[in-house]
Amino acid sequence: MSDTGVQSVQGRPAAEAAESSGLEVKRLSFVEAVAMIVGTNIGAGVLSMAYASRKAGFVPLLIWLAVAGVFTTISMLYVSETALRTRAHHQLSGLAQRYVGSFGSWAIFLSVAVNSIGALIAYMSGSGKILAAFLGISPALGSLLFFLPAALVLYLGLGAIGKGEKFISIGMVSMILILVIATLLNENTEVARLLEGDWIYMVPVFNIAVFCFSAQYIVPEMARGFSDQPTRLPKAVITGMLATFVLLAIVPASVIGLTGLENQSEVATLAWGQALGQWAFYTANTFALCAMMTSYWGLGGSFLTNIFDKFHRLGSESQPKTRLMVLGLVCVPPFVLAYSGMVGFVNALYFAGAFSGVILSIMPILMLRSARKHGDLQPAWQCGWIAHPAIQVVIVLIYLASAAYAICSALDLLPSGW
Repeated sequence: MSDTGVQSVQGRPAAEAAESSGLEVKRLSFVEAVAMIVGTNIGAGVLSMAYASRKAGFVPLLIWLAVAGVFTTISMLYVSETALRTRAHHQLSGLAQRYVGSFGSWAIFLSVAVNSIGALIAYMSGSGKILAAFLGISPALGSLLFFLPAALVLYLGLGAIGKGEKFISIGMVSMILILVIATLLNENTEVARLLEGDWIYMVPVFNIAVFCFSAQYIVPEMARGFSDQPTRLPKAVITGMLATFVLLAIVPASVIGLTGLENQSEVATLAWGQALGQWAFYTANTFALCAMMTSYWGLGGSFLTNIFDKFHRLGSESQPKTRLMVLGLVCVPPFVLAYSGMVGFVNALYFAGAFSGVILSIMPILMLRSARKHGDLQPAWQCGWIAHPAIQVVIVLIYLASAAYAICSALDLLPSGW
């Protein structure tokens, strides 16, 4: 058994065709798969983490990022083994239907829908504001300029998403490295600031860290792309999550080290711009646009393929008219809602998102247990000690606590200092 908790067994035939799910096989390279995880996880929210941890400090944030990253990775590996035990190519909702039943399938589907719609609304709004500042246009027109290439790649499918995620993720990493190096070389940067903070505020930071990792949805998509090389799937999952952790850690570390906890702005682009100069403001905002784009593709693509998987009567995802219709269902409502003023609807998504996190923690455990009893195939790899019941209990408790905190926070039931 390797130190990742994964052990090898008999491989899955590479030529297994998709059955009735309507999903087709499009091969992914290892780099493309890793980029899909990084791109989906790294939304523009990474730029608000320094502000969110301004009371607790960087060290508590780092600890919670590590805890959340480890247990989310384990959950993703549960989904990976489940997918590779199944002959047909399914998304999460299809796997849940196969191994947990209709209730589980609908719960997962609604979880995917709620999280995707909520995130896509945020990306529509955020991209519009950034492009409005860059180009001197209205936010709505800025969102439209973001929307057109984002939707086009979703229409082109998994192959285009993988390639797009790869190139833009490489660009994102390059921009972050430039900003981090400039920060390290800046005379105002003090490493000692990373040790400041108050541990009494550690609990709120926990919730931030948990919701920074959202790539469980795309694991079945990766399994489909690795159907000819299934042993690469766990390696891609672990590599992608490690890269995510590094990026999530170095951005707030750089900003806090540069400006201190007391001088944080809600968006790190402002802090970087004020401290490093106008070039840093534009670089960081370009990074934010790229982060929104890659996360849009990851979550939007997962939502689209989950629709095809859930509603088999739609037929194959490769049918142009049907794909365009489903793409409209995925992409148009978030664009409209971003500028509709329906604040109540967005708040409802917040509550639903808290519950969807719980669903996403429980369902992979149930699916894995059922797949080991009723799966179609002996997989090319399987989870080892990471599938121990004690670890599964911890995963569920983490997400339950996160959901409870989110609800209490929204209802103003927490101490005012939090």
